[in-house]
Amino acid sequence: MASSILIVGAGGHGRVVADAARLSGQWGKIAFIDDRYPELVSAGSWPVIGTVAELDRLASDWGEVVIAVGDNTTRIELLERAKTYNLDIVSVIHPSAQIAEDVTIGEGTVVFANAVVNVGSILGNACIVNTAVTVDHDNHIGAGVHLSPGVHLAGDVGIGDCSWIGIGAVVIQGCSVGHDVMVGAGAVVTKNINSGLTVVGVPARELMK
Repeated sequence: MASSILIVGAGGHGRVVADAARLSGQWGKIAFIDDRYPELVSAGSWPVIGTVAELDRLASDWGEVVIAVGDNTTRIELLERAKTYNLDIVSVIHPSAQIAEDVTIGEGTVVFANAVVNVGSILGNACIVNTAVTVDHDNHIGAGVHLSPGVHLAGDVGIGDCSWIGIGAVVIQGCSVGHDVMVGAGAVVTKNINSGLTVVGVPARELMK
């Protein structure tokens, strides 16, 4: 029997999460909370029923919760807050995504249309695996990572917590990307990247401030 899901964040990303949840058939009832309420009362075809401050009270009536906020750090913070309320935090996976049987998926991670996650890979909590991303074998993706649309990770890649890999970027076999890294759109990572850096270009190089 389909259950209900409350989505935190009613922006564009949140609506994509809602659509994936709808298509999965796992949830028959979908609603948002967002700090723009009560000015914002709907997002697409789904209702907005309250603010983030009301998460604990509203979630008790909705069963399951997913955080759909684009900012990596904020998404992790809201996930940790939801856990203190003992809420049932779920992952949402689009039905067209291809995920190997032995892949580990953390709490609150979302996997969108046409994504592929291959054998031996681990996705941490609150990750975004966006449209048409490929994650090859034995990747280790930390918590709060955003893999933007069209990102391609070769085998044995590591991505640290809260890193953001830009649209169309590529990370070659065996490379390690630290935490809080930003990889620019279309960049090609050919060597390890230290934490806290922003890298751009082909091959990817540190963006000097």
